[in-house]
Formats: sequence, structure tokens, C-alpha cells
Amino acid sequence: MTDLARTRDALLQSYDAIEALCARMDAQQWQVQSLCPDWTVRDVVKHLAMMERVMAGWLPDDSEELPDFARVGSFDPEADSLADADFARLVTETFAVRRGDLAKLTQEDMDRPSWTPVGVKTFGRFLEIRVFDFWVHERDITTPLGWPTDDTGPRAEISLGEVTGSLGYIVGKRIGLPDGASIVFHLTGPVSRDLAVVVDGRAKMVAGLASPDVEVTTDFLTFMQLACGRIDPQAQIEAGKVTWKGNGEFGDRAARNLRFTM
Repeated sequence: MTDLARTRDALLQSYDAIEALCARMDAQQWQVQSLCPDWTVRDVVKHLAMMERVMAGWLPDDSEELPDFARVGSFDPEADSLADADFARLVTETFAVRRGDLAKLTQEDMDRPSWTPVGVKTFGRFLEIRVFDFWVHERDITTPLGWPTDDTGPRAEISLGEVTGSLGYIVGKRIGLPDGASIVFHLTGPVSRDLAVVVDGRAKMVAGLASPDVEVTTDFLTFMQLACGRIDPQAQIEAGKVTWKGNGEFGDRAARNLRFTM
């Protein structure tokens, strides 16, 4: 079950964070290349606001009811036609509508069956995916600009949950550990976590492992950006930001193949 208060607060903080970035951007910074190929900083913000425009007023009655994706066709040219300051105001206006939507939600609404980008889940699960999208895209902006971010709290925890929910797939398919092998990822902070996976027919997370075949250590942000395909694994290895002990082949494969989404 998705907790309403936690998820709503995380989304509201996400809106605040993007609005704060918009407020400090100058003309050159809007056009900086983000961590997303072919997208400038402004393109990333437009993407986030566009999806919130699509979701405005949408509360599905069932899993067949989609948000109004037709709004993309009108939002895109509208946003592109605006000067930077006017574009930032459009973003704020769009988020204001969504704040109103979130204020009306009940816990029962969170449990509604809903279409999501990862299949039929619940409406609450969809909102958690939005938190993840905002969290990752905020850093797509701030990393190339060299601006700090707050990488703690519920937004970070929800975003990590999106990755750990796919960690079995990452280890079994992307990294390709063989049957019987095991791995522990040590995340050093600001969100500290030990993530253990064993391959027993298929790869799955377990509570802990006393003697894994390989232990990979990295900081939380590096782990997340590698999992999202945002940064070059080789550069992180050379910088000492990803290290391992135990089976060297498994460690090298893990460091280079965390990506499961872009």
C-alpha cells in the first residue's frame, strides 16, 4: 500500500525543487546539455511539466482509463514559444494545478487500479513513479550545472525503491550473474543501505548474505545515476567511486551493467 501523506509530500517537494531551479536559471543555464541525450536543461523541465499537465484532474475509475495524452500536442508548442521567464511561470502554473489535485486525494484513491508506465498497478504506485522521475531529472539538471541537491529523505527513499524493485532483473539479466552466485551492494550514503541479491533459479533480493561472491561499494547518488544510465561506468571506476572485492569478474560486470532504464 502506498502511503498518501508520504507520497504527496514527496511530490510537493519535487515541485518546489524544480521551481527553485527555474528561479535561479539564467539564459545560458537553460540551454546547458542535461544528462539526457538531446535534451537541454529546459527540455528536461518541459518534460516534467508536460507530464503533470497530462495528469491534471485525472483520477482513474479503472485501469483502462488513461490520462489525457492529447494535451502533449498543445503543451509542447505553447512551452516552446515562451521566453525563459514566461516558461518558468507556465511550469509554476502547471504545478499549482497538480498541488490542488493532490490536496483532494484520499488514501482510498491511492489504492485505485491504474494504468502506469510499468503496467497496471495502483494510482499510488503511479505517483511514486512520478516522484522517481522528478528525482532523477532534477539531477539530470543539477549534475552538469554543478549545483548541489538534497539526496536524503522520502524522495530519495521512494526513488531508491524504484531501483531495488528491479534489482533482481539487473543482477540476473543486465549483470548476468550465474545460478548460485550472490552479490551485495554497499551504498555509503547519504542513503546508506546494503542490498543483497542471490541467484537461485532466478535473481532475487534477500535480507542479507554472510559470504557473498562479490561486494560492490559506491555512494547512493552514483549507484542511482548508474542504474538510470546517466553517467559513464568507466569514469566512476577510474575515479574510485565504484569499488569491489571478492570475485573480480563479477565485480567488474556489476560496476559496468547497473543500467536498467534511461
